[in-house]
Amino acid sequence: MRNPVVEINTAAERMLILAAVCLAGLSMPVSFTGPAVALPEIARALGGSPLALNWVTNAFMLAFGSCLLVAGTCADRFGRRRVFLCGTVGFALSSIIATRASSMLALDLLRALQGIASATALSAGAAALAQEFEGDARTRAFSVLGTIFGVGLAFGPIIAGTLIAHFGWGSVFWSVTVITLIAFSFGAKCIRETRDPGATSLDLPGAATFTCGLTLFTYAVLRVPDSGWTGPLVLGLLAASAVMTAAFVFVESRARRPMLDLSLFRYPRFIGVQFLAAAPAYSYVVLLVLLPVRFIGIEGYGPVAAGQMMFALSAPMLIIPVFAGYLTRWLTAGVISGAGLLLCACGQLWLAQCAPGQPIAHMLMAMLLIGIGVSFPWGLMDGLAVSVVPKERAGMATGIFNTTRVAGEGIALAIVSALLASFIETNLRGAAFAGVDAQTLVGAANRLVMGDQLTASTMLAHATTAELVTLYGAAFRSLLYVLAGITVLSALMVFGFLSHSKLPHLEEQAPRIEPELPPVRSGTLVQ
Repeated sequence: MRNPVVEINTAAERMLILAAVCLAGLSMPVSFTGPAVALPEIARALGGSPLALNWVTNAFMLAFGSCLLVAGTCADRFGRRRVFLCGTVGFALSSIIATRASSMLALDLLRALQGIASATALSAGAAALAQEFEGDARTRAFSVLGTIFGVGLAFGPIIAGTLIAHFGWGSVFWSVTVITLIAFSFGAKCIRETRDPGATSLDLPGAATFTCGLTLFTYAVLRVPDSGWTGPLVLGLLAASAVMTAAFVFVESRARRPMLDLSLFRYPRFIGVQFLAAAPAYSYVVLLVLLPVRFIGIEGYGPVAAGQMMFALSAPMLIIPVFAGYLTRWLTAGVISGAGLLLCACGQLWLAQCAPGQPIAHMLMAMLLIGIGVSFPWGLMDGLAVSVVPKERAGMATGIFNTTRVAGEGIALAIVSALLASFIETNLRGAAFAGVDAQTLVGAANRLVMGDQLTASTMLAHATTAELVTLYGAAFRSLLYVLAGITVLSALMVFGFLSHSKLPHLEEQAPRIEPELPPVRSGTLVQ
């Protein structure tokens, strides 16, 4: 029999809960950046087409982003503790099995399972945090969680490079398994079972239409390098994605308890938070995948050296988010975040001037500037997002925010990879390789995007290595100009929507979505 009880965790237990959620959160960026460094090794071990290699990263991000809203609803309905423990166990098991993958298809499917399990653990863990911490303490707890993401991004490439050099690419998955099992042990010990007293059945039609729409769009963009933006397959997939998206909006607008409350879009601050969530995808996250491929596959660095160089991009995550939180005493979170994005755009323009083969010091300084810029909003985003809905709907709040962030990252990675392939193909056409048909140029461009310079050289028999590196560098420069423009636009949107949002007052300003729900002090506890 289930009865509400009064149960308060001690300060030490709350710290263990925070540690459990942070460790579960840490496994996500490590799982994202690690395989990016391992991609050349994975390609050599398992083979596969450029499209299949793309799915090593995109399958994880797509599954993660698609399942966050459903996972948040499950946490509210079935209990945050139960869903958190299931997610961490699922993530550990899928990671262990991934080390034994014998084909690229098997690895891609296991990466999707990793994404589902990671989304489950993170959504439930974040909702549990919202039950344990109040007011400013809650803001600090979510800031710590955001900082931990930065730690994973900072050290993930270095750890992955070292592990790959000594133990092979499978060791990357073993490392996240260990992290996740520690999170499971802490969570099993201290997380209380809480749930939303007003939760109803799962919004399965909404989940299905959302996932289908996102999957079709991502697959369409990934097909662009081979088929072109106007190819029948791409246009058909985009049209199907639009239909599924319209169906999702229709379903959610009529659901009694939707997983995405569309009425939230009436609030400018909610819209601004979603722009802020998506902004780092183009300013920072895509570089976490593209730069290791460039360093290893194009410029010839080893995995360890590439991981060490990536530290320049991610190291500011260890310090700057804390400093950004300190600045909120005098400046609003929106102003700090927008200024950080403008600084990030400056770093992208600087990086665009760093061609392959030039002294690495200039590139490292540009990467450092990008990392500093994006770190300012990074530590503030989670604190802003959790204030959007009442505490009883914390699972939905974190699910919406993280879905926007992670789904945006997956889409951004697909779009940016397609753009880079298009720029490389255009440069190859301009180089006028004699006797090379258009399909071969497309194939060579796709191989260069994946860092497979050897195969590209074989396909373009008259091309020298120096020529290919130069053409790749020019395409990468054009891509960085595009990314800088998107980052500036994102900064302007953040200034417009969030310039008056200040962290200490966010909870007071949050709209009450469902006032008929009874107030809950710390969630409904289940014995």
